[in-house]
Amino acid sequence: MHTILLIGKMNTLLKDMNDYLRQYFTVQISTENPQSAVGMIKVTNPELVLISLVGWFDSDAELFKRVQKEFPKLPVLTLGTDSERAGFMSYYESGQFEHLIRPLANKDVLSAVCTRLDLNEKQVIDSAVKPGDGRPKVLVVDDNVTTLRNLKSILEDKYNVTLANSGMKAMTSIGKDRPDVILLDYEMPVCDGRQTLEMIRADEDLREIPVIFLTGVNSREHIEAVLKLRPAGYMLKPAVPAKLKEAIDKACEKRRSMLQ
Repeated sequence: MHTILLIGKMNTLLKDMNDYLRQYFTVQISTENPQSAVGMIKVTNPELVLISLVGWFDSDAELFKRVQKEFPKLPVLTLGTDSERAGFMSYYESGQFEHLIRPLANKDVLSAVCTRLDLNEKQVIDSAVKPGDGRPKVLVVDDNVTTLRNLKSILEDKYNVTLANSGMKAMTSIGKDRPDVILLDYEMPVCDGRQTLEMIRADEDLREIPVIFLTGVNSREHIEAVLKLRPAGYMLKPAVPAKLKEAIDKACEKRRSMLQ
């Protein structure tokens, strides 16, 4: 499936757009923070970026500048009123940025995306993912861009893969689309794997999601510290693809048996 990155303030509009478009595309979400958004572009390598301008100000133009400079061939659609677009008008002159005036129905956003990517809209709709026939959803959390890309490449043939490059972004992603399994890097700055797991387990609705730790440190003390957290599993980096998929399938099966 074609990959789209949604960027904007986390609100009902962005959530509804994500829920709708993910029927037809692989959708990733990022906040409007320039560093985070650019990082997600590098990680997910989207074919198109869709930016919701709701709540933006002229001072938020840094993201536009960086996208134009670092990804000049990446098509960008923005969604907002004329007044919301007013502070960014100069960026539309090159043709890289195109604006959609809201209010706009989700189906019209879909049409615009298909047009910009030169896709047959009917074929895209016909190939939509139907509820209930989806593959297991796996959230991969790691601060290393290369690791995220590699794991996505390994897993996307069998699972619906979502990526997060920090513990806090993982929590946001979990709240919007609950995964069946979480692959969690143990060593991350600011909010590491242990802290992220503690946040997951502190939420009664999330605490039963299986978490498999990935760690690059192969020492007895380190592994004992990981095991004390009672994860669904742990694996050393770089993970062996067959063993990683086996661990994911085992965690999914155990989870299903618990819910029956």
